[in-house]
Amino acid sequence: MLGRLNHVAIAVPDLEAAAGVYRDTLGATVSQRQDLPAHGVSVVFVKLPNTKIELLEPFGADSPIEKFLERNPGGGIHHICYEVGDIAYARDRLVEDGARVLGSGEPMIGAHGKPVLFLHPKDFLGTLIELEEV
Repeated sequence: MLGRLNHVAIAVPDLEAAAGVYRDTLGATVSQRQDLPAHGVSVVFVKLPNTKIELLEPFGADSPIEKFLERNPGGGIHHICYEVGDIAYARDRLVEDGARVLGSGEPMIGAHGKPVLFLHPKDFLGTLIELEEV
């Protein structure tokens, strides 16, 4: 069911400063800032030869990463995103096996313009998992 690793997401308190670390210190190519109000985050992607790093900061009053940053004020790894060929099939199979899908259970359009779902970290070894249909 799982395909390639799409990205590792790092929550940060200051997106511009974090992008600067990757761009200026590490010499990476960093995308333009994207505000995603439906997800409550602003993001940039650090482009690597084999995957991406997503840097995200809270956007709006009800950002789902606010509590994460309260517990981790300097930021840290927030989630891992895997690609799947059919997100509805993946969701149905996982729910059938007892996994919990966060939110309504219906895919939302993510930063890459593709359907995404998040899976409860307590069901996946303490790691928040994002699935993205490719």
